[in-house]
Amino acid sequence: MKQFLFLLTGLFLGFQAFSQEVYFSVNQIGFLPADSKKAIVFSPEKIQNNIHLIQYPDSASIIKIKPKPVESGAWGDFNYYEIDFSEIENEGEFFLWHSASETSSPIFKIGSKAYQGYQEDLLHFMRQQRCGYNPVLDMVCHEKDGRSFFGPMPDSTYVDASGGWHDAGDQLKYLITSSYATGHMLMAYTLFPDQFEDKVNALGQDGENGIPDVLDEAKWGLDWLLKLHPAPNQLIHQIADDRDHRGFKIPNQDNSDYGWGANSYRAAYFATGKPQGLMQYQSESNGMANIAGRSAAALALGARIWKEIDEAYSIRCLEAAKSLYALGRKYEGVQQGNSFGAPYRYNEETWNDDMEWAGAELFKATGEQSYRDQAKEYALISSNEDSWTVKDSASHYQLYPFINLGHFSLHEVVEPEFQKTLETFYQEGIDYTITKSKTSPFEVGIPFIWCSNNLMTSLATQLILYEKMSGDKQYQPYLTAQRDWLFGKNPWGTSMFTGIPEKGDFPVYVHTAPYVMLGLEIPGGLVDGPIFRTIHSGLIGLTLERPDDYVGRQNPFVVYHDAVGDYSTNEPTMDGTAGSIILMTYLSKN
Repeated sequence: MKQFLFLLTGLFLGFQAFSQEVYFSVNQIGFLPADSKKAIVFSPEKIQNNIHLIQYPDSASIIKIKPKPVESGAWGDFNYYEIDFSEIENEGEFFLWHSASETSSPIFKIGSKAYQGYQEDLLHFMRQQRCGYNPVLDMVCHEKDGRSFFGPMPDSTYVDASGGWHDAGDQLKYLITSSYATGHMLMAYTLFPDQFEDKVNALGQDGENGIPDVLDEAKWGLDWLLKLHPAPNQLIHQIADDRDHRGFKIPNQDNSDYGWGANSYRAAYFATGKPQGLMQYQSESNGMANIAGRSAAALALGARIWKEIDEAYSIRCLEAAKSLYALGRKYEGVQQGNSFGAPYRYNEETWNDDMEWAGAELFKATGEQSYRDQAKEYALISSNEDSWTVKDSASHYQLYPFINLGHFSLHEVVEPEFQKTLETFYQEGIDYTITKSKTSPFEVGIPFIWCSNNLMTSLATQLILYEKMSGDKQYQPYLTAQRDWLFGKNPWGTSMFTGIPEKGDFPVYVHTAPYVMLGLEIPGGLVDGPIFRTIHSGLIGLTLERPDDYVGRQNPFVVYHDAVGDYSTNEPTMDGTAGSIILMTYLSKN
């Protein structure tokens, strides 16, 4: 009788434990041997049992870990626990196991080469976004971009603005985002020149051409920037508008109509430094220093790099950079994006940071003292006023770019006292986000506004650049936490990059035409990422066309869906992907 009761009790307890919902959140790529190694496990109920770190594939238990309760803050009614296995440095593949519920984490690596080569996936996604000749789709699109509006010539005059990149899942093109994407890739190359492969030619087709692929992609951007500045007083800032949004379409079969029929000419908007809009939705533009400054910075960087590759091209880039910088000085203020029939646009409000970056890069390219002096003035004005890192929230693209690369660029060429000032700007932003992160079980301190993943990769980049500037390594564990969030240590246990890691949980049902129309799953694209539920609930046209994979893991604070219809959280962006290349290359190198 006693034996029967023991067996019955054991079966009952086993059933109860097995029925418990236990969720693991861990970086699915894994960890470098010396990393801080942490995961989060959570459940609607309290978790009583130890978590095992299991070696794969031999199923040997390496250590037993007692879950450490962590504060959940606003993250809902789950019970959250930290699993810390930082002491394990031996290389291999592992997973975490909760025996009572028979629940496990994904398999991940510990190894010195865990992140090697992922930056190339990001470049592959950038090639998918190319307009003009697209090597991934092997087609030519939008050859008739575009017809002028607000320019010095009569409206509807043809101007050659072909090329560049499609912005996201739509097929608009913006100087606002493309200037930053180009400059970021060029800076990634200057920081890590030996970390990039040469597997494609200038058109993005298979085959070496003696130039690292990151420079081939950046030159695609530089060529477009040069086209958009055809004369000293002319700068095109946007191609197409929300008339593009007529459902998913293959780029060379564009059904949008701007007055010349489907798959024909599209609007090309010239910067004027004044409010623009063809219909009732007017921008709040008051200058053009943001786009002129960023473009000048990218072109000055390109001039320095191409001096050893193609001197004539280098000279052309430098002359354009000088001209654009002068345009920014003349028209201080911001040129915002244009909309047509919808209220959404890029509402950038900052520009001192862009002119700082341009001045620093032009000083390096020319040696002219005035550029450095002006860059220092812009740096002091920009300080942290242009940074989301010291604010609790911001509007969509209000404080763009999401990292001030000018502080880092200028740091290399100023006296030690001013270097400390620039370091302090970065550090203040980092410390502010750390304070906010203490209310999160996942150690993240970003505001979950639209494109939150761009903020996350930019914060991680700022941590990297701060360490390079100052030599201060105190934030390494915090950097690791931001990295881990991006690859699965988040409420949904998913990577935020398409196709990374190859056998992991990552965005599949993405808001892009190549996926919807052709079934193409292109690795390397950074999706917009989770947003506050308060924002999500107010957006127009959101639909979930498939069951929510993460329904049991969702919380009342922030939301993410792997669904084509959720354009707010699951749309890969060109500038977000390009803006992650410094981070990904740093991880690959280390």
